[in-house]
Amino acid sequence: MATITKRDLVVRISNDSGKTQQEVFDIVQKFLDTVTTCLANNDEVVLRNFGAFQVKETKAKVGRNPNDPKVDVKIPPRAVVKFKPGKEMKEKVATLLPELQVPQTPPAAPPSAD
Repeated sequence: MATITKRDLVVRISNDSGKTQQEVFDIVQKFLDTVTTCLANNDEVVLRNFGAFQVKETKAKVGRNPNDPKVDVKIPPRAVVKFKPGKEMKEKVATLLPELQVPQTPPAAPPSAD
């Protein structure tokens, strides 16, 4: 499993499209900036077959300080971004399950004392 960075995406798209990396970078950055601005305005961003980004509010809750568990710490409500994958993405990712499951090998038998 590899980590794909924005730079990796720019290089891949540049190689596939024939556009310069700077042109692709500008487009990718503009896309990300626009999505961020829309979410900051509490708009839902829906990319058909990919997924939807939306802002949700987490409820206020009471936490505990691990160093002093007797003291309650109030955690205020906050806005978080949630992502709901689209149908096509769900189907493609679902095919990864066999790769993600590591086969369990039985423990080795202890050496015999002969």
